Amino acid sequence: MKASLQFTLNGKPQRVTTEAKRTLLEVLREDFDLTGAKYGCGEGQCRACTVLIDGNPVRSCLTEMSEVEGRKIDTIESLSQNGKLHPVQQAFVNEGAMQCGYCVPGMILSTIALLKRNASPTEAQIVEGLNGNICRCCGYTNILKAVQRAAQLSREAK
Repeated sequence: MKASLQFTLNGKPQRVTTEAKRTLLEVLREDFDLTGAKYGCGEGQCRACTVLIDGNPVRSCLTEMSEVEGRKIDTIESLSQNGKLHPVQQAFVNEGAMQCGYCVPGMILSTIALLKRNASPTEAQIVEGLNGNICRCCGYTNILKAVQRAAQLSREAK
């Protein structure tokens, strides 16, 4: 059953007519050509498809379009401004927190949500905050360093 849905995507009002049960990941990639959210497992287990809905990390492969009506959706594509990386993106680059890069958009968006909740997370809180975001390259040490660096940069910017 098709539905006409309104939502805000990366700061811009959008309307799409699509099947209500279609996944947000599918719509982002196929209808809006936003490929930062990745199809990983299709079961919500890897979190490569993470986006922010109303500031909270959400697995877009499990989110039906009927759930996004009137909501604010942010993808990795919304972060850099005027050619300048978001501080969390910059921290991931500086700390070498990526190899293949497949998990990175989900990791970065999960980190942004974590740092909004807690500007000075402990190592254990970072691990808990990113729990479920899988890096197949096993770059967890550098990812942890990147999140710590991002927290430091965010505090210094204030």
